[in-house]
Order: sequence, then structure tokens, then C-alpha cells
Amino acid sequence: MNIILLSGGSGKRLWPLSNETRSKQFLKLLKDNEGKPESMVQRVYRQIKEASIESNIVVATGKSQLDSIRSQLGNNVDVVLEPERRDTFPAIVLSCAYLYYKNGMNNDDVVLVLPVDPYANLDYFKALIKMERAIIDKNSNIALMGIKPTYPSAKYGYIIPSKYGNLVERFQEKPSEEYAEKLIEEGAMWNGGVFAFKSGYLMNIAKKYIDFNSYEEIEKKYVDLPKISFDYEVVEKEKSIAMVEYQGVWKDLGTWNTLTEVMDCNTLGKVILATNCSNTHVINELDIPVTVLGANNMVIAASPDGILISDKHESSFLKPYVEKLKQRPMYEERRWGEYIVLDYVAYDDGTSSLTKSLFIKAGKSISYQSHKIRDEIWTIVDGMGDLLIDGHIRNVRRGDVAYITKGQKHAIRATSNLRLIEVQIGVELVETDIERHAWKW
Repeated sequence: MNIILLSGGSGKRLWPLSNETRSKQFLKLLKDNEGKPESMVQRVYRQIKEASIESNIVVATGKSQLDSIRSQLGNNVDVVLEPERRDTFPAIVLSCAYLYYKNGMNNDDVVLVLPVDPYANLDYFKALIKMERAIIDKNSNIALMGIKPTYPSAKYGYIIPSKYGNLVERFQEKPSEEYAEKLIEEGAMWNGGVFAFKSGYLMNIAKKYIDFNSYEEIEKKYVDLPKISFDYEVVEKEKSIAMVEYQGVWKDLGTWNTLTEVMDCNTLGKVILATNCSNTHVINELDIPVTVLGANNMVIAASPDGILISDKHESSFLKPYVEKLKQRPMYEERRWGEYIVLDYVAYDDGTSSLTKSLFIKAGKSISYQSHKIRDEIWTIVDGMGDLLIDGHIRNVRRGDVAYITKGQKHAIRATSNLRLIEVQIGVELVETDIERHAWKW
């Protein structure tokens, strides 16, 4: 089996913990089997393994999420980077081409596509095996997973099955709750966005738009693929569709309201929650305490990006408010660790300063880089490491300071868990002011 995990998302519905680079699937708000913090993408990847599914797994994502995926899933999973955001159809085509040209998949091999963030039990993943069999045995071109609804919802699309076996008659996109109730009475299923098909089937559809004989050719011609969802481009045009039913636990953890339903505790971080609070969750990523009294049916979340105080039901309507915010992400997870923006000041002479706190994991290193329009001051506050400046290496530890001027090549490798304070000074302070250079430690 070949599995494509779709990792997208703009990080707006779970603000302020999520942002442009830290989408909801990377928030470690769940718990694994040992009670340790776990993100949605880590949970899904773990469950695929626990379901004993022998598969090639590839994660389709954008460049901004690469470091988070590597940090959370390691280097054993293949990652396909979209050259630009063009919706799910081109992303799936590119990923399928990677499996075909790079991993040796053939035209008759079955590909399963699913999102990285469903909250489900192991039977959900065992249903993937049934979907594979539906493609192999029943000669359908596409198989979908139909999820047994637990209530009429206007948030999901619906699959209306045929009266003749497990085939699909039609689809209904996000109906009213009243119409959804009628559809459920007629046997309709939620559409969970899980697809199965043979590799050659999708490659033939892609060839209607571009000619290719390699993964690299599709990558170069990516902009010529239509910017459209897989549902609209492929599923809704196909007549031969099978459906595999799943009746277990399934939640779309897309809002604070639904996410808090599966959290096993009401507080995370430095929080004092009074006993006169009910059905209230408080998540605090700041290093200052949050105290809550007399709150009912509330979600309160604090991070370097901001603070949310909301009624749980109203939190579902957060996105348009967050879209008005134009600030840069104040927290980012990288493959080497993480950083938090502590302070930003613009001075009268046009110069600005940006202060960050960086945590670098033992054995990891920041890339060898230089900047054209800013200077930096690094102060080591904990741990030890090897500091590299213009080819010269010296050991650094708590209290050491490094002054890095424009154009100087620099990097640091942590020999133990290392924390440093970085102060950037310049007229324009942007993440794109980085030129990377080759260096082998």
C-alpha cells in the first residue's frame, strides 16, 4: 500500500497556538499511549504503524511546514514539497509521481490519500485495507471512506450511497442541518476526505494537462496543473466509485470547541483554574501565569502570537478575526529546535531590533548562513556548543557572546541542549534575509 498524507492548513482556526508555519496538526495537545504530549500528525503516523499497515508513506506539504514535519516525524518519512500552493489535486498528483518515479510504484499499485489530522481509532486505519481491496477486487476506479454520522452537521460534505451495494450515487456539499438530518435518514455518510485509486488512473488524468516522464518534469510544470481540489477535478467526474463504511470514533479537530472535547485535562502550562469554573479549558504557552475565575464554557489560549478568550461555541467563528492580523509568526518549530520572538522595537533613525530566544536540541545545528542587511548578537544562556564563524570554530557555553556582522558566515552546533538569545539589528529584519552555505560538521 502507498499512503499520501496531506498536510496543509493556514493555522487560523486554532490561533493563537497555530500560525502560518505551525498549523493545527503540529500542536502537541493530545497524549500518546504513554501519556506523553503528541500532535495530530504524530498520532496519525503512529496509528498507521500500530494498525500493521505495510506501506510507503509520503507527506505532501508546503516549504513552511517542512521543519515541523522533520522535527515531529524524523527523517524516515518521505516529504514532497509543493512548489506553490495549488490545492489538493496537483498536490496529490505530485505525491503520486514521487511514489511512482522515486519509490518504484507501478500503474496497478493502490494509493491511499488521507488528511494528517483526523481523530479516530485504529479501526479507521484498518478500513484503509478494505479500501485497497475495494479497488483491487471490485474494479472501481475510486474508493471513498464513508463515515457514519453521529449528528446532522452543516460542516461536512455527505456521500449518498447507491441502493445497489456499496457504490456511490451522488454527493452533497455542506447542506443545512435540516437537510443533513434528512440525508442521514436516507443512509448518507460523512465524506472524510479519504480516497483510494490505482496509480496509473491518476497519472492518466494528469497527462490531460501536462506531458511528463519523470518526477522532476511534473515539479517544473506544477504551475500548469489546475488549481482545484481532488474532489472537484476527479471524484465528482467519476462514475465508478465504491464506498467503504467506517462506524468508529471520528472527529475533525478543526476548532477549539472540537479539540477541547478530546483533551484529557482542562489546563496546560502555568494556569490557575478556580473550582467555580465549568467546562473551561486554558492552554498557556507563555512563561507567565494565567488565572481564571468563574468562567463557564470558555476556551482561553495564550502564546507568543496572542491571547484568545472565547465562548467555546463562538470559537468556531474565529477565522475572519485572525485574518485581520498581519503580524509575523512569533513562535516557530524548526528541525533543530524552536524559537520565540521576545521583542521588536523600531527606532527613530529607521533602525529596528528583534530579540529571539532560541532552543537548539543536543546534536542539532543551525545552518551555515549569512545576512546582507542585518547584524546579530548571540548570547549563550544555557548549555554548550560549537560556534562557527567564517570557517573558525570555538567552543561556547553560558555567558559567552558572539558579534556577527553583515556578510559573516556563521552557524552553531549544540553539544548539549543549548539556549541562546539572538538580537538582530538592521533597517529591515525579515526571515528571508538568509543565504545558506555548505558546511559539514
